[in-house]
Amino acid sequence: MNKILQELINEAIVVELSGKSTKSGTLIDVGSDTIVLFNGFDYIYIPIVHIQHINLDEDNSYVQDSSDTDNSSFVLPKEENDEWSLRKVLTQAKGIFVEIYVTGNQPLHGYITSIMNNYFVFHSPVYKTMYITINHLKWLIPYPQNQRPYGLEDHNFPVQMANLLLSRTFEVQLEKCKGKIIILNIGEKEQYIGKLIKVIGPIVELKNARSKPVLINLQHIKTLQQA
Repeated sequence: MNKILQELINEAIVVELSGKSTKSGTLIDVGSDTIVLFNGFDYIYIPIVHIQHINLDEDNSYVQDSSDTDNSSFVLPKEENDEWSLRKVLTQAKGIFVEIYVTGNQPLHGYITSIMNNYFVFHSPVYKTMYITINHLKWLIPYPQNQRPYGLEDHNFPVQMANLLLSRTFEVQLEKCKGKIIILNIGEKEQYIGKLIKVIGPIVELKNARSKPVLINLQHIKTLQQA
């Protein structure tokens, strides 16, 4: 698939992703598992696994060449002969302000603080500390260097997360929350909020506000927050 995608470099395309979201722009790079679009304003890093289909964008008057952009756009650094992978994207984006999309009706804004085996830790001024599974990340957009989420000042963003003990895997990190109120998938459905009772294999058991059991498939958990 990558060789086919490479034939589209410098073409304006429309990408439909999992969750029925779309992104448009000029394809400027193709990596082992990630593509990079430029839409005239932002560089958009998209994991190939979430691409449903791609069309040429024949109505692309708003898309300009990446070489013509001003200094407000920010592209992640990469060695000339290196190839993008999703983990390299996350590593290069660590500590800078980004927009990411995982689930729900809107993207998340903040910065990555840690990258573990199959999840990363994300600090959002709105949702605070979030644990996000890597395989559910749909796109990442670096902020222009002079912008901050919601116009906040730097002192609103802690450099280090206090008392944050991290496990190597998302599954073990989730188990650490037993007996605590958690929010899954940004709480987009009522059943994703409750007290964690147990995790056995692929099944997560919560107790909802009415003390009724709710069973959730671990494979469909995209984000985790502790209330």
